[in-house]
Amino acid sequence: MGRIAAVILHAPLGKGQGEQLVEQGREASTKDLVRTLQQVGVERIILVSPDKTFAEHLRSLGVVPVSPVRGTRFHFGNTIKRVIASEKLDGILYFGSGSGGLLTEEQVENLVSFSQRPERGALFNNFYSCDFFAVAKARDLVGADLPPIDNPLGLVLSDLGFPCFALPREAATQFDIDTPTDLLLLRATERGGKEIRAFLEKQRLTHPSVSRLLERLVDRTAHLYLIGRVNPVTWSHFEAEVACRTSALIEGRGMRSYTDHQGELLSKVLDTIGIHRFFTWLAQSADAAIIDSRPLLSQGGQLPAPCERFASDLLCPELIENRLWAEFTRETVASKIPILLGGHSLLSGGLYLLAEACWKDRDLPRRLHPDMFDWRKESP
Repeated sequence: MGRIAAVILHAPLGKGQGEQLVEQGREASTKDLVRTLQQVGVERIILVSPDKTFAEHLRSLGVVPVSPVRGTRFHFGNTIKRVIASEKLDGILYFGSGSGGLLTEEQVENLVSFSQRPERGALFNNFYSCDFFAVAKARDLVGADLPPIDNPLGLVLSDLGFPCFALPREAATQFDIDTPTDLLLLRATERGGKEIRAFLEKQRLTHPSVSRLLERLVDRTAHLYLIGRVNPVTWSHFEAEVACRTSALIEGRGMRSYTDHQGELLSKVLDTIGIHRFFTWLAQSADAAIIDSRPLLSQGGQLPAPCERFASDLLCPELIENRLWAEFTRETVASKIPILLGGHSLLSGGLYLLAEACWKDRDLPRRLHPDMFDWRKESP
């Protein structure tokens, strides 16, 4: 059996309210992940982070802290190669902090098993924008030209000839703590390990739209719009699990993995008609909406600082300096329909959680769609 290790990357976000909320949520989720890794027998767990306080805390749990290279801008690919080389790894599990926290022991065991394969290969939670992965024959990565961020790694390894695979899409594989909205949904479903549940119980998380939107999801007469980076597989699952009708405006998929920023048609429409009219039309067309605001409001691929994005997700326009994001957030608050704002995770792992949360304490017919008729089974 080759030498394997799990590597967790954790980056501090900032001092703003939303940033601290997400950062501390990721830390709690990471502790749960560490315990799961240890329970399945992963002996070498490495934390790469400039946060010395958190690193020392995890050291007490048996994790090995590694500091990023000082004096240089952080580079994901170079960091992973440095760890593989220094640890002489044959297989590697990688997690961005905030991802993997909902994985079961069986799912983590499967990742470990994949990393121990005798032939090289890579297994991603999301091939086009990965949050965590397992790689077998990891030493083959040391001489490769890897990307500065983790999102496009699947595309890069595929181009390098690595056999690449993706995990089935479900809440555990797709959920990532990326924004405050993700924490709101996690609390609504009461999912997660001991640490993240204890953390969420202590937070005063409120949002005026969550409960109203959940009511729309179980309403047969309601119509919901999904806007942003929606995967068709996730949308299909979500639509089968909720009672309302759904429509989707899909834009921006792979925006962090590709550099051309093409396909931002909806953002151009928004520029043309104006934000106020956009929300007026949206309220006339739907009873609720879930919006991944990043591709919609990115200007040439540029986004404001996390503190502003998170303030928008929490519907606090008074904390936002960026004119476009502040106006968009004010119109969200003023809308007649409940709207959730967030990032990519909201429309990936978040949809799985919403499909669970909406039925909590409700005894309503879940399925509006008839079962498929199998002629082979029914024929005499």
